[in-house]
Amino acid sequence: MATQTAPIDPQVCVNELARAGRVAQRALARASDAEKADALRLSARALRDAESAILAANARDLEAGKQAGLSDAMLDRLRLDAERLEGIAKAVDAVAGLPDPVGQIIDQSQPANGLKLSRVRVPIGLLGIIYESRPNVTADAAALCVRSGNAALLRGGSEAVHSNRAIHAAFASGLVAGGLPAEAVQLIPTQDRAAVGAMLGAAGLIDMIIPRGGRSLVERVQRDARVPVLAHLDGLCHTYIHAAANPAMACAIAVNAKMRRTGICGAMETLLIDRDFAEADAVIEALLDAGAELRGDEAAQALDTRIATASAEDWDTEYLTPALSVAMVDDLAEALAHIARHSSNHTDAIVTDDAAAAERFLAEVDSAIVMHNASSQFADGGEFGLGAEIGIATGRLHARGPVALEGLTTYKWQVRGKGQTRP
Repeated sequence: MATQTAPIDPQVCVNELARAGRVAQRALARASDAEKADALRLSARALRDAESAILAANARDLEAGKQAGLSDAMLDRLRLDAERLEGIAKAVDAVAGLPDPVGQIIDQSQPANGLKLSRVRVPIGLLGIIYESRPNVTADAAALCVRSGNAALLRGGSEAVHSNRAIHAAFASGLVAGGLPAEAVQLIPTQDRAAVGAMLGAAGLIDMIIPRGGRSLVERVQRDARVPVLAHLDGLCHTYIHAAANPAMACAIAVNAKMRRTGICGAMETLLIDRDFAEADAVIEALLDAGAELRGDEAAQALDTRIATASAEDWDTEYLTPALSVAMVDDLAEALAHIARHSSNHTDAIVTDDAAAAERFLAEVDSAIVMHNASSQFADGGEFGLGAEIGIATGRLHARGPVALEGLTTYKWQVRGKGQTRP
């Protein structure tokens, strides 16, 4: 008679894994820079060695996704091949080569009492990562957490369950080979949605939650979490073409910002054009020729009959498709007001040769990333020289913009004295 496996209680499972992760994190905190880097390189090698197992697991997920009716875009995010897997391994190697933020001295001082004060970077602790679709996040998040001295508790989406398990198994084997505890990176073994709720309520066990996924996931995390959250909800990114913009630059930036990759959070979703910009029709034509689907206000529609009417909801929609909202504005002040009203505080850009207008835009737009004469598609940790990123943060506390190793640390004060007592 076959032995039946008892069902996993999500609450008990999360609590047990979190406690084990906290113990492992203390071991990580003691590990040297070289030890963490060497373990990550061994994990990258293990990913390469497990290529056949990982790709076979991914094939199972792809077949299940097709049966479930996943869109072509979702299937593409899920799909792995030898080249993509090598890219995942290279990303882990790259993180291993980044400077270790742990132990960095942020600043030092010595007040009149003679105490030597230092602020020093330290890991945050145990990080809960909740993500969807892309199996590469399993390795990316694990590598960033280990390099910054944090333990990770991962909960991937059901559509990538077999891929995530195969990647995690290989990665953890590399950590063990490098002398680090396997519990430093754990993958929740159940796809029961109650496990997400258990993570969100694990105050005192999980130190921070990082969601990576669609709007519904992030909204739930931000609404229900009893643990600090590092996240962005939408990428409602704007590009404003100022009256003094270079026409060729404006066309190139607008097309790239929207059409390079329409499904990423740094893609432009609203284009604002100054009424005094003389080449607005050329920008519109370039976007339409590139395959963009434009929805505009009356003034924008007057530029080209192919522009559909924008609804009130369009100005607050993250399309993640070739669709784009277009509005004509009277001046910089009106552009700033529109962005303040509709931006999700992710990434907003101005195109202009007027230095004063650019500086005002950079100062007044309250977004995590503000740009001058550059495509919003540069909103990426790798492009910022940070290595791999764990996400883009749009809040105002702790970290903003691309979050890489430094964003996964906090600090503590170290005080060195010579017997001082306070009068």
